[in-house]
Amino acid sequence: MSAMSTGAPVFGTDVPQPVQYGPPGGMMRRLNLVTAVVLGVGCAAIAGFVIDAVVPSTASTATFAPVAPDLIYLGMLAGWVIGFMAGIGAFVGPIRWFMGRDLTHLDAEYMAGKDLGWRRYFKFTTDHKVVGLQYLVVTMFLLGLGGLLAMLIRTELGVTWAEVFSPSFYNSMIGTHGIAMILAMILAVMGPIANFIMPMMIGARDMAFPRLNALSLWLVVVAAVCLVSTLFTGGIQDGWSVYQPLASQGPPAMLGYQMTIIVFAISTGVASINLIVTAVTMRAKGMTWTRTPILVYGVIAAALMGLYAFPFFQYAQIMALTDRIWDTSFFNPLQGGSVWLYENLFWLLGHPEVYVILIPGTAVLFEIMPVFLRKPLFSFNFAVAGIIGVVALSGLVWAHHMYMTGWAPSTNYPFMLSTELISIPVGFLVLVVIGTMWRGLVWTRLPVLAVYAVIFNKMIGGVTGIYLSDVPADQYFHGSVFVVAHFHYMLMGAALFAAMAGLAFYFPKMTGRVLDERTASIGFWTAFVGFQVTFMAMFVAGLQGMPRRVLQFDSLFNAPNQIATVGAYIIGIGMLIFAGAVVYSWSSGDRAPANPFGSKSLEWQTPTPVPLENFAVLPVISERPYTYGVPDPYENVSLNSERKPDAQRVGGSP
Repeated sequence: MSAMSTGAPVFGTDVPQPVQYGPPGGMMRRLNLVTAVVLGVGCAAIAGFVIDAVVPSTASTATFAPVAPDLIYLGMLAGWVIGFMAGIGAFVGPIRWFMGRDLTHLDAEYMAGKDLGWRRYFKFTTDHKVVGLQYLVVTMFLLGLGGLLAMLIRTELGVTWAEVFSPSFYNSMIGTHGIAMILAMILAVMGPIANFIMPMMIGARDMAFPRLNALSLWLVVVAAVCLVSTLFTGGIQDGWSVYQPLASQGPPAMLGYQMTIIVFAISTGVASINLIVTAVTMRAKGMTWTRTPILVYGVIAAALMGLYAFPFFQYAQIMALTDRIWDTSFFNPLQGGSVWLYENLFWLLGHPEVYVILIPGTAVLFEIMPVFLRKPLFSFNFAVAGIIGVVALSGLVWAHHMYMTGWAPSTNYPFMLSTELISIPVGFLVLVVIGTMWRGLVWTRLPVLAVYAVIFNKMIGGVTGIYLSDVPADQYFHGSVFVVAHFHYMLMGAALFAAMAGLAFYFPKMTGRVLDERTASIGFWTAFVGFQVTFMAMFVAGLQGMPRRVLQFDSLFNAPNQIATVGAYIIGIGMLIFAGAVVYSWSSGDRAPANPFGSKSLEWQTPTPVPLENFAVLPVISERPYTYGVPDPYENVSLNSERKPDAQRVGGSP
């Protein structure tokens, strides 16, 4: 360590190390979540004050005056983003590099949270395990926000003509609920599980770019606050898709929505690059692609889709922002713009995003089943082919959301074909699930039972999706609550329940505690039953013709809406019980052993709690994963002879 602080060669190499200036961490020792919030709020206030003082004096026409509140709000949002990121320490590394004082090894250890205890969870910490748990908390916050708004929405829809909320607030609840849940579901697996588990699963000591990992997390925090701010500035009143140019006529909250998406897209791009580079370049010696666990394939697939698809959404929001503030005409038909341009940009993300959510959740199921069925994954190659097929086709189906818009009617049937073709690689994944379950000896614990719930929901979501991909049927179902029920079965019924299964599985490794499965199971199955009640009733209402995003409706729809509202409250109760089990177990549960489920993959071969660098000795892999039930060549070896450990035949490498 002393050699690192003096610039002398380390470990006998000729690579000089940066000189240590002051105590490890430097300025980072003074920065944390409190300083970030204070500086973010301060910069927002200063930006708002300056713009409020400057804009009226520079307005040369009366038409500029209505834009002033928008400019003030936009300036405050930008000030919040920059101030918060400066206050948390996101700029310290680049500034030190620019000054010729790059981070030393001791600085890097401090930033990784070494010897900081609980304080590391409130700092710009680079350890992938800390980032994974931070992502878990942020995801739970977004799910809580979206879930609370869902309860309020169903409260309104549980009555017929009475108005519990004003129409404008009801519309804002619809929009905020939608985008909050979409962002939460994108993070549900790719945030906590991918960040915490994947580096250990491939035998790495951390992510390829640890500082980028922390950056992606805190950008999500910044974006979440921008989203919450919309509730106090008029609300997102045009649904989560905020079609233009209608949305540009809405309240200032649209700027908060646009800043949320712009910042979140930066976070997604940074995280995607980091995950891909980590998985491709940092796998353990001997871990060829045929020996790489399926979860890694799922993470790479989702990162690739997010990397190419999210910029479309980001660009759409940047152009919409300039239309509103600087009177450009990207989407305004009266000035030569195109409404269809926005719809294409939006759905170029909007449908790949479905698979960004579904594929990691499915990959988690593939990790759970071999462990609790004690048999190899059925056709590893089939699973990989299915994931690759989904990635390849995911960008060719977006226009099935636009059948009824009048855009390029001649493309309707080609897009109907591409949409139905994507069911083939998805079918591969279903066959892998069925084949793995076939004649398996099930160890009935919550993670594997949750797999059954996900399969049930995914079957219903998949079958109902066939109707919506068909042009003649979609003409009837379009704009109805049938569509709402369908995508909730896919995004919540399949993806969220899969994330809950993954959390139940990886909980001991992530927290070092044993999950109270009895209480968590009660919450899980309560939510599952409530989910069926809610969205089956919405299927019925949709078949009857009830439109979505409607505050008041005909008495014809009373019964299904009242049933759906009761089901929604059951979901809420179940989710609260499950969250309570997680929080209680995390704080007061029994200490977990290193490998409570007897898994063979690498992440379970580390101690619990996991040490800072994961592996004292880097592992070497000599066989494929999921070899449960395969005859052990070492079974009859004498106890006095050396026997390789049981984690994919892991060896040691200095």
